[in-house]
Parts: sequence; C-alpha cells; structure tokens
Amino acid sequence: MKSILIELHYLPSLEYFCALLQSEHIELEKHEHFIKQSYRNRCYINTSQGVEMLIIPLTNKHGKPLIKDVRIDYRQKWQTNHWRTIETAYRKSPYFEHYSDDLKTILYKHHDFLFDLNFELLSFCLKCIRFNPRLYVSVSYQKVTSTDVFDLRSKLTPKKPHLESEFYKPIPYNQVFGNRFVANLSLIDLLFCEGPRAASLILASQNVDLNK
Repeated sequence: MKSILIELHYLPSLEYFCALLQSEHIELEKHEHFIKQSYRNRCYINTSQGVEMLIIPLTNKHGKPLIKDVRIDYRQKWQTNHWRTIETAYRKSPYFEHYSDDLKTILYKHHDFLFDLNFELLSFCLKCIRFNPRLYVSVSYQKVTSTDVFDLRSKLTPKKPHLESEFYKPIPYNQVFGNRFVANLSLIDLLFCEGPRAASLILASQNVDLNK
C-alpha cells in the first residue's frame, strides 16, 4: 500500500477523509509555503442560515511563510466565535454531546502555530472515526516524491467544486437544517449527525481507489 503525502486542514472536509482512509501511512507536509484561501485555516459547517465558513485568523500569512511558522492571531476572539457558531448549529444534533467536550477543549487550547492546532484536530477526528494510520511529519520539502507515495498536496481546495473531486462522491445523511442535503462539509457535521456511522459513510463516499 502506498503512503499519502498531504497538508493539514482545519477541521477537514469529507473529501479529505475519503482520500486519507485509503492508506495506513500518512505523511503531513510541514515545510510547504502557506497558501491563502485554502482549507489550511478554514472549514465549512451547516447552520440555520445556510453554509458558514469558519476562518482562523493568522498573524503572519503575508509573503510566503512556511506552514510550520504560521502563527494564530489571538487578538481576535475567534475561539469563542467558532465555538458559539458550532454549538448553535449542532447542539440539537443526535451526537453533539458525545463529541463536543473534546472538540471544545482542543479549540480553546492556546496553540501558537496553526500546524499544531490542525494536527491535534486531525488526531481527534481520526480517533472519532476509529481510523488509526501511522502519522508522520515531513522533515523537508520534496518537490518530487517517490513512486510509492500519493502526493495529494494542494489537490483539495475550496476553489474546486466537490462535484469535480477525484476522491469524493456525496452520500446523503440526515442533517440538522433544511430539506436539501449539503455535501462535503467539515467532518464534524457528519460526526454530530451520524456518530458511529461516520466511518462507514466516508468509505461509501470514496470515489476512487488510489491503490488500483
């Protein structure tokens, strides 16, 4: 089985996990340049007002900082804003109480660096869906990877509609708001709504088998 090389996202989308669950060896890119308007510091959730984007403010996103050096801006009350939005959106969902305390604890920690926050959130998400890959962190940036690695860096972007995704095909599940299913939200939407079924729904949503 090949390993996957990919960047960290903030509370990643279903598309992200459809790709990730195809390997037990995941290398997380720590030496790339930060890319603006990407999933690296934003996610999407479903609210009573429709889809809402949550963005982590950063202090040094200008220029071309390495992702390992990008710092979170705590001058803005983003933790409170994000948590209140999440709580308002999902507190009536079937599995909110099952996952909410652990998620809240992570969000309210003071992580200086975006990479560290995203790493802990990814670990939380993987634990929730009971997937235990070996996680590695890159030691340097390699523009060209070996043939035994699927290089998925920057392949998943909010600028590319999920309908064009190589990895994800929407499988509807019960959501809190609206009669129209909203696809490819953050994993927390699926967790709060479906709980233990989340992993099987992700597997059913995989569009391609990378190992073929």
